[in-house]
Amino acid sequence: MQILYDRIRKDGIVRAGNVLKVDRFLNHQMDIHLFQEIGKEFKRRFEGEEINKILTIEASGIGIACIVAEYFDVPVVFAKKTKTKNIAGEVYTTKVESFTHGTVYDIIVSKEFLGKGDKVLVIDDFLAKGKALDGLTTLIQDSGAELVGAGIVIEKGFQDGGKRIRDKGIRVESLAIVDSMNAETGEIVFRNEDK
Repeated sequence: MQILYDRIRKDGIVRAGNVLKVDRFLNHQMDIHLFQEIGKEFKRRFEGEEINKILTIEASGIGIACIVAEYFDVPVVFAKKTKTKNIAGEVYTTKVESFTHGTVYDIIVSKEFLGKGDKVLVIDDFLAKGKALDGLTTLIQDSGAELVGAGIVIEKGFQDGGKRIRDKGIRVESLAIVDSMNAETGEIVFRNEDK
C-alpha cells in the first residue's frame, strides 16, 4: 500500500529500541483520509468473508477500527484496559503485555457485546510481538465467537509476532511490513513494497 509506505517514510520517526513513532498520522493525530484508504484496503482484502463485528484494543486501534467498520457496515467493540463503573455485568478478561509501554495489563470486553454467532475481524495499528493480538484472540475464543482474521496497519516483520500468530493458523493481513529500520539514519525497509 504505497500511500502508507510513503506516509511512514515522510512522517514516521525511528527511535532506538525498535520503536517506530507514527503519532503524526496514525495513533495520536489521525489522518482520516489515510484511514479511509486503509478501510478500503481491508475491505478489499477480506472481501467475501462473513464479518459482523470489528474488535480492537484501547486506545490506538479505535480510530482505525471505526473507519474500517464503515466499509463493513458493522459495529466496533474495543477491549478496555481498565474496568470502569459503567461496565455492568459479566466480562471476558485476559492479560496483555505491551511492547510499547513495557507493562502488563488486563483487557476487558463485556459479555453483552461479544459471543456465539459473532464473526470477528480484529483491527489494530501495530503488530510487533503479537501480545495484543494474543489477548484479543483469547477474548474471542472465550466468548465462543469466531475469529475471521486480523487486519494490521503496520507489522514489524523483524520481530516474531506475525510469524507466531500465522503459525497458529490465524489469517493476518498487514498493510505495511517493516523488515528493518535504523534509528541512526531513519531508514525504513518494507517487505514487498513493489506490490
